[in-house]
Amino acid sequence: MTQTALTLNDGASIPQLGLGTWQMSDAEAAAAVRTALEVGYRLIDTAAVYGNESGVGAGLRAARLPREQVFVTTKLWNDRQGFDSALLAFDESLARLQLDYVDLYMIHWPAPGHDRYLDSWRALIRLKEEKRARSIGVSNFQVPHLERIIGETGVTPAVNQIELHPDFQQQALMAFHVLHGIRTQSWSPLGQGALLQNKTIRAIAKKHQRTPAQIIIRWHIERELLAIPKSVHASRIQENFAVFDFSLDAEDTTQLTLMDHAKGRIGPHPDTTEF
Repeated sequence: MTQTALTLNDGASIPQLGLGTWQMSDAEAAAAVRTALEVGYRLIDTAAVYGNESGVGAGLRAARLPREQVFVTTKLWNDRQGFDSALLAFDESLARLQLDYVDLYMIHWPAPGHDRYLDSWRALIRLKEEKRARSIGVSNFQVPHLERIIGETGVTPAVNQIELHPDFQQQALMAFHVLHGIRTQSWSPLGQGALLQNKTIRAIAKKHQRTPAQIIIRWHIERELLAIPKSVHASRIQENFAVFDFSLDAEDTTQLTLMDHAKGRIGPHPDTTEF
């Protein structure tokens, strides 16, 4: 089963499907990362605030793959924003991961009330220039936040990782991403599991003889989104990856698109999430 990849605006290639590690302990992350890499995943997503970068690093080493074959992402937490503090926080993340570089480093939230995300973005630009972060991006940024960092620095994020699933499709933000060549990465791509019981999705899954999770992940893949479903269970990690040998039809896509609604957000709002 062949993983698909997309090209970022800086020329780097990023796998479309990765393993999310939110709410995993170090031990769980180490086991899940190793399993995922053995299954065929080539993107691993973590963050400083997850408290499992050491476990992710252990899983990477246990899998024994060449470093250049694995795309590793981590993120700057809100309380470390600012130019100097962001650079120090990055060094600490690298040390926990036991890596010389990451493939993608992101600002986790804009935290606009503290107004440090522009200085943080300047720090990430420095890290990219030093090639210690091969690509740089943001997470949970809204259009005004994106416009500001692009306008002030001239550097466009390669990725914006946002909450995105069939119930909450963020069409306006997606349109801005397309206009500026920013790749969209979906966190909680399965709606934190709630969508697995949805009647529409279950009917499509039955038609294709697939699981509801596979239908949702395939929807992300076909929309040229990046997705990072999380699981600590080996069987589910394998199931989530088995999405590259079938396609949705036009009727399926229409039904899933019609699920979008304004109150579909599950997570916090970026305008009000601070430290």
